Amino acid sequence: MPKTAAAPLTNSSEFTVSELSQALKRTVEDAYGNVRVRGEITGFRGPHSSGHCYFSLKDESAKIEAVIWKGVHGRMRFRPQEGLEVIATGKLTTYPGSSKYQIVIEALEPAGVGALMALMEERKRKLGAEGLFDEARKQLLPWLPEVIGVVTSPTGAVIRDILHRLEDRFPRHVLVWPVRVQGEGSAEQVAAAIHGFNALEVDGKIPRPDLLIVARGGGSLEDLWSFNEEIVVRAAAESMIPLISAVGHETDITLIDFASDKRAPTPTAAAEMAVPVRAELLVEIGTFERRMMLCWQRAQDSRRNELRAAARALPNAGDLLAIPRQRLDGAGASLPRALRANTHAHHRRFVEASSGLTLRVLRGQIAHATQRQTVCGERLKLSARALLRQRRDRFANLELRLKASKSANAQAQRNAITRNRESALRLTERARRALTTLLQRQQARVEASNKLLAALSYRSVLARGFALVRDEQGAALHAAANVSAGARLSIEFADGRVGVTADGDHPAPPQTTKPAAPKSTTPKRKAKVDQGDLF
Repeated sequence: MPKTAAAPLTNSSEFTVSELSQALKRTVEDAYGNVRVRGEITGFRGPHSSGHCYFSLKDESAKIEAVIWKGVHGRMRFRPQEGLEVIATGKLTTYPGSSKYQIVIEALEPAGVGALMALMEERKRKLGAEGLFDEARKQLLPWLPEVIGVVTSPTGAVIRDILHRLEDRFPRHVLVWPVRVQGEGSAEQVAAAIHGFNALEVDGKIPRPDLLIVARGGGSLEDLWSFNEEIVVRAAAESMIPLISAVGHETDITLIDFASDKRAPTPTAAAEMAVPVRAELLVEIGTFERRMMLCWQRAQDSRRNELRAAARALPNAGDLLAIPRQRLDGAGASLPRALRANTHAHHRRFVEASSGLTLRVLRGQIAHATQRQTVCGERLKLSARALLRQRRDRFANLELRLKASKSANAQAQRNAITRNRESALRLTERARRALTTLLQRQQARVEASNKLLAALSYRSVLARGFALVRDEQGAALHAAANVSAGARLSIEFADGRVGVTADGDHPAPPQTTKPAAPKSTTPKRKAKVDQGDLF
């Protein structure tokens, strides 16, 4: 097959890779500035160390990369999880570093109630494994709380129902912490309210509640989702104040119901659990009062009968005191004689003790004490001199050892400085040689590059007798067919340029036969493949 002539090259504009990537990025972002994509989350391994989230959205036949920036992820009410079907809202963009397109998510929501139920079950298993739903950690409700804290919306009918029910059963002091019960930020407000009630001081200006009620009216699963958030469940589990959850109607189940100390089917039922009925208590107290009076009267009658029986069994007082009275009379009669005998005995002991206290004995004792004092003084002087001499010898030895140690330490430091100086000189010499070698290598590379540049330059081709033909615009001409009659041309030789005008004739090459060249013994070189013009 004959080869067809190659199409002439066109002078199209050139793009760098960065320019082309930026152009594609602008095109995609302008065309898809805000999109909603439904798909299943895959490849999610939690937030990156930078706080950003990277994962993919997929369906049956396609997959798209997704990213959530750190600030957006922190504000999200619904967090991404592996395998969950979601609806993502954001904008499409491209990532030039790997030539791929991706969606930057600004909002994320589950795709339907089924996804919410699956997420709720998974979160229930996770928190249950941590022990937040154990019955052993639940607290008993106070029988009659003095102060009741209510966490709910201040504008709904829930707070009015709770207040009316408390007023009917047993009026109590109620503290209301107003929060949002649905929508963005509601979970954080409910958790903050629970922590805030627990942070109140017992005897502070604002009384600390004895019981908490977290209440909300009925609604769909999406409306009640704030009470399934992990932050709310953990706050309810960590509350040191007993907590009743009254979220939704009787058929509505949220995760806070499992973490709370008591679940009420409705907010009104929560108020009934919180306090007893005052009228019933009054009736019961009256019954107890009557029973107590009857028991007291029967006990008094029994004690009175026992006292009368004990009084009849007691003997006569005169018979009981006859013998003690006789003993007292005998002791009174013998008391003067005993006092005189005791006085004589003490007098004899005094005389015996005073007979040994003569002046000569006292002088002998004083002389003996004086001699002992003199001997002790001499011994004390000798001991002080010996101790002083011993301390002086010890300090002299320490001084000699300190001087020797100082000299040895100074010599060791001098040796270390000498070794470090020699090491520094060796390293300096090695660095100088390495720098000289590196400069020589770089100089050789530069010279090789200059030689390669000179060899590849088109001016070396012109020096061998060739010429470069350009048109009036300065574009290089590659074929005679591109030259029209009368066209202004510029011919560049090795030593300069010459302007010419084409006359339109194309002379045929002369048909001269060349003499046959003698055969060379050297092997023939392969013909060079045409790689196009260098320009």
